[in-house]
Amino acid sequence: MKLKKIFIFLLLPAFCIGQSVKNHTKQPDKVIVSLDGGEMHITPLSDGAVRIQFGKDFKNINHEELVFTSSLEVPKFNVSETDSELEVSTSKMKVAIDKKTGALTYKDTAGKVLLTEKPGSRVFTPSTVQGQPTYIVEQAFESPKDEYLYGTGQFQDGFLNIRTLPRRLTQVNTQISIPFIMSSKGYGLLWHNYGLTDFNPADQVIELKPAGTDGEAISVDVTTTEGTRRERRQEGLFTGTFTVKESGKYALLLDVGQKMARRWQVAIDGKDIIDFRNPWLPPTTSEFIELEAGEHKILVTGERNDKPVVYYRKVEDETVFRSPVANVLDYVVFSGNADAVISNYRNLTGQAPLMPIWSLGYIHCRERFNTQDELLENAREFRKRKLPIDMIVQDWQYWGKYGWNAMKFDESNYPDPAKMVQELHDMDMRLMVSVWSKIDPVSELGKEFTEKGFYIPETQWVDFFDQKAADFYWQNFSNKLLKLGIDGWWQDATEPENDDLQGRMVNNGTMPGEVVRNVYPMYVTKTIYDGVRKDAPDERVFILTRSGFSGQQRYSTAVWSGDVGHDWETLKRQITGGLNMSITGMPWWTFDAGGFFRPGGGQYESAEYQERFLRWFQFATFAPLQRVHGYQTNTEFWRYGEKMEKEALNYLNLRYRLLPYIYSQAADITFNNGTIMRPLVMDFANDEMALKQNYEYMFGPSFLVAPVTDEGVTELDVYLPKDTKWFDFWTGKQFDGGQTVKADAAISKIPLFVKAGSIVPMGDFMQSTEDKPSGVTEIRVYEGADGQFTLYEDEGTNYNYETGAFSNIIFNWDNKKQTLNIDKREGSFEGMLKNRTFNIVFVKENSEIGIDKAIPTKTVTYNGKKVVIKK
Repeated sequence: MKLKKIFIFLLLPAFCIGQSVKNHTKQPDKVIVSLDGGEMHITPLSDGAVRIQFGKDFKNINHEELVFTSSLEVPKFNVSETDSELEVSTSKMKVAIDKKTGALTYKDTAGKVLLTEKPGSRVFTPSTVQGQPTYIVEQAFESPKDEYLYGTGQFQDGFLNIRTLPRRLTQVNTQISIPFIMSSKGYGLLWHNYGLTDFNPADQVIELKPAGTDGEAISVDVTTTEGTRRERRQEGLFTGTFTVKESGKYALLLDVGQKMARRWQVAIDGKDIIDFRNPWLPPTTSEFIELEAGEHKILVTGERNDKPVVYYRKVEDETVFRSPVANVLDYVVFSGNADAVISNYRNLTGQAPLMPIWSLGYIHCRERFNTQDELLENAREFRKRKLPIDMIVQDWQYWGKYGWNAMKFDESNYPDPAKMVQELHDMDMRLMVSVWSKIDPVSELGKEFTEKGFYIPETQWVDFFDQKAADFYWQNFSNKLLKLGIDGWWQDATEPENDDLQGRMVNNGTMPGEVVRNVYPMYVTKTIYDGVRKDAPDERVFILTRSGFSGQQRYSTAVWSGDVGHDWETLKRQITGGLNMSITGMPWWTFDAGGFFRPGGGQYESAEYQERFLRWFQFATFAPLQRVHGYQTNTEFWRYGEKMEKEALNYLNLRYRLLPYIYSQAADITFNNGTIMRPLVMDFANDEMALKQNYEYMFGPSFLVAPVTDEGVTELDVYLPKDTKWFDFWTGKQFDGGQTVKADAAISKIPLFVKAGSIVPMGDFMQSTEDKPSGVTEIRVYEGADGQFTLYEDEGTNYNYETGAFSNIIFNWDNKKQTLNIDKREGSFEGMLKNRTFNIVFVKENSEIGIDKAIPTKTVTYNGKKVVIKK
């Protein structure tokens, strides 16, 4: 299906259908509204979430519900009407439909407007996909000029606020598309479509013509689904002209016309608008530009085999979703602040299980360990150098002669993988292994998949939409890999790579791939999660994968940002990408610290790269998962010299000392639907200066993190959000909020501030989470506001918490009374410290404690009974 044809079709005068209300019927779980052009279902999913569905014939809607899988009690709702509107209300929100236009308005209980559909913008147009009937659906919403919007997943365009920005939601390497947005105005919206979606589509097309090549051709090593490949690349030039009738702000979307891009470069009237490169990039990217009325010249530079198209639109105060393949127009609006929206979303789509505690320590990757001896040698070296680590990772191609992803180690390089796993466990270290969703059809295992018809046609990807294929995949996975005692599962390239469902039939040839184009990773991770829960029920599941979709959090899945570069600009784009991923309700995200594509053999001696690597690693310390990876690189810290090793050790120590805080946040994710990596809109939605900060965020409720993203920085301007006080973590110095301060950003420091009222537990210096606890926990109290913290503990590696085997200790700081209350412990579990010591530290200005253990203000012996501590 060619988008150009779709756009032209949509621009025909009759593309909008009549929407006036004819009548309505209240049913036990929904309100059905009959409109001139079709039928609308208004379904309250909870007190704070309402689902809207519009279609022609609901009897013929037959697809599996993939996102909203939780069974919740239907909330109470009322229906009222006037001459002009029909209103459906719950205890937390109201939805009003204009009887004349059919447009919906969403309000809170006080009547404040949260969101409004644009009258006449609902589109429901017949179309076809692979010869089967479908619809093109579209809905536009009004967007006030002072609104900030976040979400749609992890993109590499560098934008945090995505209001009016065009984005094409597809799954490719380095891009994870989640059709969910969060507004600063007190609502979230999930566009419920499993295929490609255009967010704020730009429909005006700039035709480009090839204009020769630029520079010399170069050879580049890149990753592919067949392993490392050397590509000969030559840049191509493409030119065109276009005319705009009005001066103003315009939005652009570049589509390079290949499955993946190598460079994004757009110049208009001789000025660079977009210029970013990486060995692999998504095929589309976006930008804004101010244009004067009249003709403009455009130059696009890319790979010579590109077939680029640039789309543009004049920016309007609206938010638009469009999907070219749908059987119903379907979306859900959530009301409330960001935490309330995400909590509501997870209640409906599934809670995120508690990650194993070892996954929150340091995860060490490289591309790749080549032998069993090499992997074990490096593991031993970590222990010898006393560099904390919990998990080491075996990347691809360990299968060797047996063929791609044969689920078998080549014994010529890995003579005894079970023994290798046991040796790691004896070192208090875990193993994660790369497993793919494609299997070499020539391999013995692949021949079985071929014989059974379990591949997606004309690909090597397993057809996980076919339950029999998924079951057979898991049967082999369990019998060949799980039995070895491997701890974590790195499910690579689950997009599937190269957006490979387009134009193919899936589910044993019964469904066009376009219908489920963005949800393949959900099927893969569900297969692994369900399988491990069944076959290894005493072990917590940990899955790291390169793609995701709404609801996937329920499968114990973390995602990472794919094969990114190592430069400063790429570092910035991981921050914005990660924050926009986190706010979609997917709490576990990480990236390749240091960049996947590294600067080659000279990196180990390069002072410039070592600085950059350290800044990446500082950021990783305050990511949900702390992880290093690198292509064709021995990524171990000691290979970069003593200084780099020393600085990395500091941040490893800081990560492990903060594990009581981090693990408690992990529990908050599971039990309270919390979010650990928090765009500032989550805590400071009414502070416009905070909303403008692209590279600052909260790590849990206490830490304001401001990673250094440029070379040679020793001092960084950091905005401290208003209406609270802040402490410099490194010095204890206090600051009023609502101002920009110059923070010390020497190479050894990431600017880090702690919110007044915070209570931060800090543990021991450790080598891994298997270390026996000393029984002493440092409790840092940051005065200036009342505060509370719940210290969560359990066995760490199993699911006994699901049946109540855990404990909570609640700390309350009363700032007026200058009193810290440690409440009676709630709950218990095997191995719990019944008696312990809390070293209480009231953080003072210029105390300069930072990573090190502080001299306690008071020491408390705690046996589970309530303790009151007066400062």
